[in-house]
Parts: sequence; structure tokens; C-alpha cells
Amino acid sequence: MKIPTLPFTVTDWSTMPRTEHPGETGMGYWRTLNIGDVRVRMVEYTPGYLADHWCDRGHVIYVIEGELDSELKDGRRNKLTPGMSYQVSDFGDSPHRSSTQTGVKLFIVD
Repeated sequence: MKIPTLPFTVTDWSTMPRTEHPGETGMGYWRTLNIGDVRVRMVEYTPGYLADHWCDRGHVIYVIEGELDSELKDGRRNKLTPGMSYQVSDFGDSPHRSSTQTGVKLFIVD
């Protein structure tokens, strides 16, 4: 990831519009800041959320609240709790998808 040239920018996430993104089950709510090809998001998934697709995009994901289950298409699974993150490159070693039983709040850069 290369952050494009931009001025120092402060983001008040509470003022960013919230968009809805349904999963296979549950709902995702995103607040998004796009900076060139970089997307910065505050994301909340409701309890019982399961992504509706396998993802090949690179991310840096940091868990703020709740628990995130990250499943890789090759069968690996990871449970992330507050204070944990994962990093994966575009078209990393295996597509991945997110789910949560409890609900989760994330900070994501991709």
C-alpha cells in the first residue's frame, strides 16, 4: 500500500456517513474515507454476521471491540479480539472472509 500525497487530515468518524452492507447473514455498517486508491474505514458487523464473499483484497484490520473470526479459504481460522490485528496482501496466500458471533467494531485500511 502506498498512501498518496495528501495534506494532514483529521477525521471525525462520527460525522462520516454510514452505509449499509448486508452479509450472507447479518449486516455491516461502514464509515469510509477514500484517499486515492487507499480506503480507510470504521466498520461494525452485527452479531451473526458472515461475509457474502471470499476476499482477495489486502487489508490491515484492527479490532476495537468484540470478536472477529477470520476464515481463509484453505481452511485456516483465526479469532481476533480487541487489540489484535491482521495484515494480508492483495491476492495473499489464500482468500479470506469475516464473520462474528458477538458483533465487532474494526478499523480497516485497504
